[in-house]
Amino acid sequence: MADFNWNDLRFFLAVARAGTLTTAAQRLRADHTTVSRRISALEDALRVTLFERRPSGFTLTPQGERLKQTAEVMESAALLAQGMVADGDLALAGAVRIGAPDGFGSCFLAPRIGSLCERHPELEVQLVAMPRVFSLSKREADIAISLSRPQEGRLYARKLTDYRLGLYGTAAYLDARPPIRSRADLRGQSFIGYIDDLIFAPELDYVETIGEVVPRIKSSSLVAQLKATQAGAGLCMLPAFIAGAEPDLVPVLPEELTITRSFWLIVHEDLRSLARISMTADYIADLVRREQALFLPPPAM
Repeated sequence: MADFNWNDLRFFLAVARAGTLTTAAQRLRADHTTVSRRISALEDALRVTLFERRPSGFTLTPQGERLKQTAEVMESAALLAQGMVADGDLALAGAVRIGAPDGFGSCFLAPRIGSLCERHPELEVQLVAMPRVFSLSKREADIAISLSRPQEGRLYARKLTDYRLGLYGTAAYLDARPPIRSRADLRGQSFIGYIDDLIFAPELDYVETIGEVVPRIKSSSLVAQLKATQAGAGLCMLPAFIAGAEPDLVPVLPEELTITRSFWLIVHEDLRSLARISMTADYIADLVRREQALFLPPPAM
């Protein structure tokens, strides 16, 4: 135990959460040989095997599971200490990773995040805009934008906003087909939507809102769906904060085909007190509040 290096626990937690040396090394900004060496050193010092090495990755042993619980408590204490004693300049430096659905991340947040970096030159913002759920307990992100409020875990959540979705198509697509005056007129139309088995949140499964339709073009990416719609490939359910900024898109049956969903901002309790995290979260919330009309525009007449 005399040779035990507390810093090796950072490497241990990264591998435990990532499941592979390569992914853990990327998150730690180290090379995988260094990560492997630090894990071996920790095992030698503790005289236990912490991981089962398999071709598919690293799996915790029972001893590793027990150490992970203790290591996470130590990590929480270290983060709390950092938040308590760091001065202002240090607190607003470093990286903040934001995990967000691709529509919100790419179309709303990305064009507006630059001013945050201008205010704080030492802050590095990592925007991961992907159609997936981010695990804050595995430190896949510091801040996550979700479509629902988490029901478990040591997570702090606040509602950002409700947002409205509607059916859209291009004027050229609509002009080339019979007028759509009711839901019955949607039969025979081309639709664009999500790939059924890749829908990462139940809130995105809204085909039934339209009716008995089967999308002919499917994508896991909302941005890809948007681009296909703009190319005239069909009709698509799109958020108003995205479609409303595209002059080539026209709402279809806006009084009948409208649904409402929500965005939640989620932070792990261990990170909530860090100034760079809380400041970035407040910045995002303020952006959404000031541009509320984008998310909930007045009903189309």
